[in-house]
Amino acid sequence: MDTMEMMKSMSMDDMPQGMTMDMDAMQECMHAMNACSMAAAMCAGSDMMKGAEMAACCAMCSNMAEMAQATMHMMMRPAGMDMMVMQAMMTACMTMAKACSAECKMHADMDEICRYCAMACDDMIMKCEAMMASMAA
Repeated sequence: MDTMEMMKSMSMDDMPQGMTMDMDAMQECMHAMNACSMAAAMCAGSDMMKGAEMAACCAMCSNMAEMAQATMHMMMRPAGMDMMVMQAMMTACMTMAKACSAECKMHADMDEICRYCAMACDDMIMKCEAMMASMAA
């Protein structure tokens, strides 16, 4: 089942009073978070096989994968959504993505997986920024 269809079936009456957001922006943001999480997990796995010189990238990507998943899971629960908490979580996720992207870009010329991870991080940042711009309290 398409997640957008599932999201559209959820009652927005469950959202805290006065809180609105663009559901299309939310869907794009969640897809970007999922893609970023998968790319970061694959990058971390690849880094593990390359030894100690890639330890920092491996750790950064592992953290990114978990941060993107946690943020995405929060977005799936509109009834429990708190605007300030969601904005803080998304800001933290974007900060992590910027750091992960920068780390992976240092290896992008010699490792295609790092290049893909950096691109996924950058795309997620862009989608999160659009999502945050659509949020109103």
